Amino acid sequence: MATTSKCLSGDKAGIQEFMDRFDVFLFDCDGVLWSGDHLFEGTVETLEMLRSKGKQVVFVTNNSTKSRADYKKKLESMGIPASVDEVFGSAYSAAIYISRILSLPASEKTVFVLGESGIETELDSESVPHIGGTDPSYNHLITPADYTAIASGSALDPSVGVVLVGLDFHVNYLKLSYALAYLKRGAVFLATNMDSTLPSAGSLFPGAGSISAPLIAMMGGQQPTALGKPSQAMMDAIEGKFRFDRKKACMVGDRLDTDVRFGIEGGLGGTLCVLTGVTRSEAEWEGEGKEVVPTAWVRELGDLRG
Repeated sequence: MATTSKCLSGDKAGIQEFMDRFDVFLFDCDGVLWSGDHLFEGTVETLEMLRSKGKQVVFVTNNSTKSRADYKKKLESMGIPASVDEVFGSAYSAAIYISRILSLPASEKTVFVLGESGIETELDSESVPHIGGTDPSYNHLITPADYTAIASGSALDPSVGVVLVGLDFHVNYLKLSYALAYLKRGAVFLATNMDSTLPSAGSLFPGAGSISAPLIAMMGGQQPTALGKPSQAMMDAIEGKFRFDRKKACMVGDRLDTDVRFGIEGGLGGTLCVLTGVTRSEAEWEGEGKEVVPTAWVRELGDLRG
């Protein structure tokens, strides 16, 4: 028998019953609160309503291009009060994993970054040395001299022990060549997240998973350890920081493969799918054999106002 998901849009009694079950709401951001720079109607009022009822709100994002401080600024620019401590991103999750969990030789503590400044900021917050990333010296077409220097190893930093891949708006052949060379030398392969797409401006664009995909292919299918949703390493870190009862927590998101799966596999009390991002119809989880089915769903977050 297929698992069913309850539609809460327009159901005041159902909304009240659903909200009463939880003390903590974990919110994805892109595709739930906004798309690009477009704030969805009713978002601010819905968050205010939850807070007025004593609910704890945590913003959990796979977008590694922004640091927690960057996300706080974006939330506030959208009219959403927030503190840095209420934000938990995949870049921060990766920095915590590298600095506090991953055991690296003392001589191989440097991270080669394929990604944006959000990753660099969070690595800095954990005092993790890094190269690559937004360094402009990597933003050029590969030259014959580059081929020779990378192949011989003379261009490689011997202290690199990790390749960390996130969404990189300036990815190029040279950066991928460096990343591949470090991986072939035995560097640990990590990814902030594996989202194949990123919702923005009402459409879908390549996500962080598209940056790691060519490296996976070049490494014969070797998968990176992913540290964003739906990785339970991220859930464990969130629970460790915020100290909540998982059965009294609800994950709110727009993606079945990351957000909803994250909540289900993490043993949360419920999941809520919002149809303003990647997932656009309940038909995507209906039918026999579907493994990832949200507890409930709404057409847009503002519907929770009743």
